[in-house]
Amino acid sequence: MSNPGKSLCLAIACVLAFQVSAAEPAAHRTKAPIEQAGTLGKAPYLINIPERWNGELVILARGFEPLGMPRTLPMQPNEATSIFLSRGYAVAQSGYSSQGWAVRDAIVDIERLRQKFVRQYGAARRTYLVGFSMGGGIAAASLEQHAGAYQGALSLCGANVPGMRLAQELLTTLVAFDYFFPDVVGAVGGLSMPQAASNQGEAMSAIADALAGKPEVTTQLARALQVPVDALPGVVSLHYVVFQDIAQRAGGMPVDNRVTVYRGFDDDRAFNADVRRYAGDAKAMQYVASAPALTGQPSRPLVLQYNNADPTITPHFQSIFADLSSAAATTRPVTLPAVGDGHCGFSSTQIGEAFQVLVDWVESGQRPGTE
Repeated sequence: MSNPGKSLCLAIACVLAFQVSAAEPAAHRTKAPIEQAGTLGKAPYLINIPERWNGELVILARGFEPLGMPRTLPMQPNEATSIFLSRGYAVAQSGYSSQGWAVRDAIVDIERLRQKFVRQYGAARRTYLVGFSMGGGIAAASLEQHAGAYQGALSLCGANVPGMRLAQELLTTLVAFDYFFPDVVGAVGGLSMPQAASNQGEAMSAIADALAGKPEVTTQLARALQVPVDALPGVVSLHYVVFQDIAQRAGGMPVDNRVTVYRGFDDDRAFNADVRRYAGDAKAMQYVASAPALTGQPSRPLVLQYNNADPTITPHFQSIFADLSSAAATTRPVTLPAVGDGHCGFSSTQIGEAFQVLVDWVESGQRPGTE
């Protein structure tokens, strides 16, 4: 027969041991360096912990992965991984359970990976989000939706745009293209109609050929969309691919533009009279409102860093998130001066400097630029 007093003492000892272990810094409980790759659900992931781990974690959110792109397993590290490992941070990064505009899946996949890290290696002293391009928007949205899990986030060249606004902007590009180049893709509907073309490669070639055939019109469209002329074929093609993917995920037309008044197309009266109009599907519009849901009001520090002359995240797109943010909020995002050129054209030094701004803000509690 067991001794009740002895059993009670053992139980208390176990509880105390657990409490001590839980309070101990994660860096002291893990043998490093570590590299672990695998799959969570349908999402590949990679975890790296450096030999001299500082006990803090960077969750790295990757950018857009085109539909059908072959995946290499085990997942290879993002090019920025070494920047954080060299500073002593553990890095966890996830591919997403679907390709294309996978923002809703990505937020779930990243949170699942963070929880796995905590279960396996213990809670990090601080956890940061860092994302590039689509991943920048995912990082911002994850910070809003899971604020208790993170100390802050850095969005680099980020698509920091709420889902509904993004769908509206993409449709603007496509209806404008259809206005200037009617029926280039398919006999009916052009680029802007969901399921306009089943072969994306053919559509992209048709877009490039059409633009090359009308240089004056191409210049006008590039000016209206605020992108360089030589970048316009790629921008229109990207907007086409993303919009079609969003419409597929949403299950219908995600935008209602029947009363939209378009501006910036030279003869706006003629444009608005003849541009294609669509009645949005209610369920599809509800879907895009959460892909991603982004308010611009994070409760934790968020640093935004853009590039100069970015044809993908143009100044127009960069201003959308800033306009959402409340000037009165103590944790309103900080937008750093643009650096580098092109889309996500950052040097390792520039990424490290932007990240240090976030770390300093978190550690000091002082928003950059305030006293």
